[in-house]
Amino acid sequence: MANIEKLLDLPLEDVIGDRFGIYSKYIIQERALPDVRDGLKPVQRRILYAMAQDGNTQDKPFRKSAKTVGNVIGNYHPHGDSSVYDAMVRMSQDWKVRNVLIEMHGNNGSVDGDPPAAMRYTEARLSAIASELLRDIDKKTVDFIPNFDDSIEEPTVLPSKFPNLIVNGSTGISAGYATDIPPHNLGEVIDATIMAMENPDCKVEDLMTLIKGPDFPTGGILQGVEGLKKAYSTGKGKVVVRGKATIEPLKAGREQITITELPYEVNKANLVKKMEELRLDRKVEGVAEVRDETDRTGTRVVIELKKDGDAEGILNYFYKNTDLQITYNFNMVAIVNKTPKLMGLKPILEAYIAHQKEVITLRSQYELAKAQDRRHIVDGLIHAVSILDEVIETIRASKDKKDAKTNLSNAFGFTEPQAEAIVNLQLYRLTNTDIQTLQKEADELEKTIARLEAILGSEKKLIAVIKKELKDIKDRYADPRRTKIEEKIEEIKIDLEVTVASEDVMVALTKEGYIKRSSLRSYAASNTEDITMKEGDRILWQSGANTTNTLLVFTNKGNYLYIPIHEIPDKRWKEMGQHIAQMVPIDKDETIVDAIAISEFKSPLYLTFTTKLGQIKRTELENYQAQRRSKPLMALKLKKGDELVDVALTDGTANVLIVTNKGYGLWFDESEASIVGQRAAGVKGINLKDDDYVVSSLTFPVGSNPDLLIATQRGAIKKMSIYRELEKSTRARRGLIMLRELKASPHRIVKALLVEDNTNIRLESSKGKIVDLHVNTLRSADRYNNGSYYIDQEEDGALTDAWIPLELNEQAEETE
Repeated sequence: MANIEKLLDLPLEDVIGDRFGIYSKYIIQERALPDVRDGLKPVQRRILYAMAQDGNTQDKPFRKSAKTVGNVIGNYHPHGDSSVYDAMVRMSQDWKVRNVLIEMHGNNGSVDGDPPAAMRYTEARLSAIASELLRDIDKKTVDFIPNFDDSIEEPTVLPSKFPNLIVNGSTGISAGYATDIPPHNLGEVIDATIMAMENPDCKVEDLMTLIKGPDFPTGGILQGVEGLKKAYSTGKGKVVVRGKATIEPLKAGREQITITELPYEVNKANLVKKMEELRLDRKVEGVAEVRDETDRTGTRVVIELKKDGDAEGILNYFYKNTDLQITYNFNMVAIVNKTPKLMGLKPILEAYIAHQKEVITLRSQYELAKAQDRRHIVDGLIHAVSILDEVIETIRASKDKKDAKTNLSNAFGFTEPQAEAIVNLQLYRLTNTDIQTLQKEADELEKTIARLEAILGSEKKLIAVIKKELKDIKDRYADPRRTKIEEKIEEIKIDLEVTVASEDVMVALTKEGYIKRSSLRSYAASNTEDITMKEGDRILWQSGANTTNTLLVFTNKGNYLYIPIHEIPDKRWKEMGQHIAQMVPIDKDETIVDAIAISEFKSPLYLTFTTKLGQIKRTELENYQAQRRSKPLMALKLKKGDELVDVALTDGTANVLIVTNKGYGLWFDESEASIVGQRAAGVKGINLKDDDYVVSSLTFPVGSNPDLLIATQRGAIKKMSIYRELEKSTRARRGLIMLRELKASPHRIVKALLVEDNTNIRLESSKGKIVDLHVNTLRSADRYNNGSYYIDQEEDGALTDAWIPLELNEQAEETE
């Protein structure tokens, strides 16, 4: 008869969806997730059961791992040998499992991530505590199902005499579910299990008085009790785990950091490699060498420091930037009634207790049936011995064993099992002594039956049995806690000195926005006039600074750029440098007003801002310390059409002099402007006339006596004494006129500067004319004088800028 093909016409998505659903169900239930009752995945359960069945237990010699793997594959787990061997090896690794379930001889891997030796080289056997998971499995305590080929049976779960899921933890990824349960201390878990049995209404907080937190096999320090509480309540939570490190003194005032415990599941070799890379890349300063001195006595990683190394700072840096500190995420998912479920601590313990009640009940029923059967036989033997002569006579008169059993039953009322026991009785058992032994056995059986019936009849006695067995496990296998628990997660603060080599450098910023830093050697070897700059550009700000300092750069739009000096490109002094927009993006129409180098943000200093529309704002410097620096930050709030004109670092006592385009000057104390927040707009600094605006805002300390230099668009320059010509006033006034008013082509101030006797000035006109001027050539004038002309407006164009050029003043200093 020909085969008839049956073809189904189905949409591909239905077929794929259906098949993937079947596959997902399989890997959730039968591969990646542990059972809540015994804490084992199917492959682990099969390995332990196969080894127990094979007599590969703790009291017997070790046996080749390959034999066990073959046995597991052949009988229970029809998958690749590597999956079985890998699971077997993991159960033997004392840095991954808190209480190892398999003892292994040979190379079973290492905390450095080395692979284990092949299974043909290693030998294994069950550990003593693993036998506790399997104890009483032969007493019908758990369900058995046929194996993959129906040739033998395998258990669906192990009796599990301790809460293995919590004690050894579990990790796995299936379809749509993952689990991460950390290991815990056996003694603590057993105490908490007993508490949950004695007081079913106990809360997570009560259980946490006994279970302090995870107890990792590698020790370490766990931080974050709040995260623990959440994890134990909901099944999900986050804690921080860090290695245990101590700072030890060495000779000649040096120190070293010694790490003796690592966070759970951190690869030590990769950690040491990462630390060494950070040292070589100069990401961390002060580290001389990183060495792994681990031997058979325990973990030991040594970070040897240089003489000036900051041990606390370096340790914090490694906590933050390597796996010396990790975040552990609880995700306590286990299989409950063939369904994956996210569980807190109490539901896990309750599921285990329910399992134990069932196991002890089934075991008691099994032992009771056995005891009752034996008592029945013993009763028969005692009765037979009491009528021994008649029994012997009956047996001798019988044809065969079967006939003898029938005759005994008919003559004396023995049951079939009793008759079987009598006919099999050996002659020596008929001695006087053995009659006493039978009576003693009968008494013992009565007690056993009474005890087992009491357990089956009373929940209280059932719980007492579970408690007794748990306490016995605790007494034999519990050991002290290894992981230290700390309540708070410590905030890691890293000083800049740890990550940046402290070096004095020279920093320059041009008006067009080109920035660079150079070594003092490069600066000293260069001639100031040789600096490469774009045509029309000039140095706006230049100063010596340290690489641990910060540069605040302010723009006309009221923004500031937060630039750590060590991040400024290191160039030769002669080179142009890099445009600041490559470090922090700024708008094309945004120009730089000024820069200030800051060594420390904690000093009682202020930033005092003045805007084009006459606003003044004073804010404490510490408000400008930024964490984020990838884009411009707001320095002050500006009204529409307003711009930042000047910014100065002041100490709270400085003098402020505001100069306007129409020639007004207002001089008052800095303290007139009250202190406001970083994002505030400030208060009115000067009362402006219509169409007037601020061109310069100058600050000078109390006790100093600089001269004021004014430059007008008509090319006139005038020097005047502030103290003689201007009266000190208060803010928000018009101020005093500082130029003689002319009806025809009046003077308008372009720039105002503070100058000393030996200052050199540079002037620039709209047609590119440059004039250098020494202040000593100028006579002091009064407020009604318009000064002397240095640029011819008709021939050279209007004067557009005046500044104090650094290169001219440096030369003047050297000449003196």
